[in-house]
Amino acid sequence: MGKTIAICLARLIFGAVFVMAAAFKFAGMQSTADYIASAGFPLPLFLAWIAAFFESALAICLLTGAFFSEAALLAGIYVVFLAFSFHGPNRWTGAQAEFGFFIDHFTFLAGLLFAAVHGPGEKLAVRVGILRSETGI
Repeated sequence: MGKTIAICLARLIFGAVFVMAAAFKFAGMQSTADYIASAGFPLPLFLAWIAAFFESALAICLLTGAFFSEAALLAGIYVVFLAFSFHGPNRWTGAQAEFGFFIDHFTFLAGLLFAAVHGPGEKLAVRVGILRSETGI
């Protein structure tokens, strides 16, 4: 019972993080685009919309358990991309907090990798996915 509760709480936390991220993007799309532009990316408004929909899809997968391992792996790649793009070494000078933000992304990555390997648990999970047990994921 404790294992099921822990897994469900972890899924809720993962899902909530991506729900909040997407909600902030949808609520302030231009602000998100401005932040993306400040990192030097082209087409910032388009990328902001893509990010909002991608984060929404991740949230749905992590909360429902559908394509869970695949979503956790994609989320991990995304989190590392965000770490380097928006909090990377070029931003550490004069902003010590940026280093902390950078490191926090890797803590999140560790949890996502663990989740990807162990799956959504036995309870309250939709059973679909591309990766099979023979892959080890």
